[in-house]
Amino acid sequence: MDGYTYTNIFETKGIEYVAIAVFFVILIPFWLLLNRQVKLKNQIQNTLGTLTANTLKIPHGIFFSRFHTWTFLEKSGVAKVGLDDLLLHITGEVKFNPYIKSGERVKKGDLLAKIDQKGKVLKIFSPISGEIVEANSELANSPELLNEDPYLKGWMYKVKPSSWVTDTHSYFLAEDATTYAMQELDRFKDFLASSVGKYSPQPSNVVLQDGGELIDNPLSELPDEVWQEFQQDFLSKKVICRKNNWLPES
Repeated sequence: MDGYTYTNIFETKGIEYVAIAVFFVILIPFWLLLNRQVKLKNQIQNTLGTLTANTLKIPHGIFFSRFHTWTFLEKSGVAKVGLDDLLLHITGEVKFNPYIKSGERVKKGDLLAKIDQKGKVLKIFSPISGEIVEANSELANSPELLNEDPYLKGWMYKVKPSSWVTDTHSYFLAEDATTYAMQELDRFKDFLASSVGKYSPQPSNVVLQDGGELIDNPLSELPDEVWQEFQQDFLSKKVICRKNNWLPES
């Protein structure tokens, strides 16, 4: 036919262009899906955060005990008592269940309260002896204060101490408190390595982010059995560190 030219694309580079076009048609949706998954994963990890020494709030002027509680003596002579930031970063959001009522007396090491997360419970022991003046009623309606503001609005009890100097002489202040928190964080990592594998088939996926960083609130994803082992290893033993060896406190 006049004016008509037939071109066989198999004899030209036309087939290469078609192949490239098909490749991009397939690649682009896959790339968008993959990128979306990566962004979602990053958002989840950013939401979870990581638990490191830099994460912790350790104000100076507060006495930190080995029960993972703190106490602060006010000008009135009444001491506030609460949970330290490391414990709350480990557990995640918990509810405060007071065990001792106003007017009752408590000795250092006595059961003071319980914290609860979906049926998983930890017992909290008193860092000082004295008479209970008040339990923080705000925690009943706003339990998040315990985690969000543990040293101000999130205190648990006010106590009139009976042996303040004796009870607090071995506690940690300022830089010593920071050093102790770092030691406890390292000890907690060792605890996870030995305990979590017993109850979780893939423990690294539960408590670690990519790169091996410990996620924030790692106990919140772990079963009750791990909570009970944590209770025994971190909250129920009076211990001191002598040349990096943990021994019963005398």
